[in-house]
Amino acid sequence: IPKPPLSCSPSPMRGPLLAAAGGAMGGAGGPLARTIRAKLTAALQPTHLEVRDDSPRHGGPPGAETHFGVLVVSGRFAGLPLLQRHRLVHEALRAELAGPLHALQVIARTPQQWQSDPHAPPPPPCLGGSKREQRRR
Repeated sequence: IPKPPLSCSPSPMRGPLLAAAGGAMGGAGGPLARTIRAKLTAALQPTHLEVRDDSPRHGGPPGAETHFGVLVVSGRFAGLPLLQRHRLVHEALRAELAGPLHALQVIARTPQQWQSDPHAPPPPPCLGGSKREQRRR
């Protein structure tokens, strides 16, 4: 049975924010959200961590847990360029990125950066479709 193509939900609603390690909002989330939170906490000892499940915005079935955004604030990022910070996050989530996790938006800041600007940018817009669909140009 072929899978239906992934597409954006017409609603601009964001996925649930699942915060920990200094955050005050959110809940436990699904199994993948909990795994992401646990692995990033263990690997990076964040002072602030937000895990956002954006999967509902991408037209997958309920509970799919395929698209996430993370905001990680860690002293481990001090002195590292942005690319190296992202590599640390990806390394911590290597197994998930090879399996169920389809997309990951990463915001990686030092505690000093977070203190001077404690706001996360909005998630990027969903471009819709899937790699199985031909896009019109």
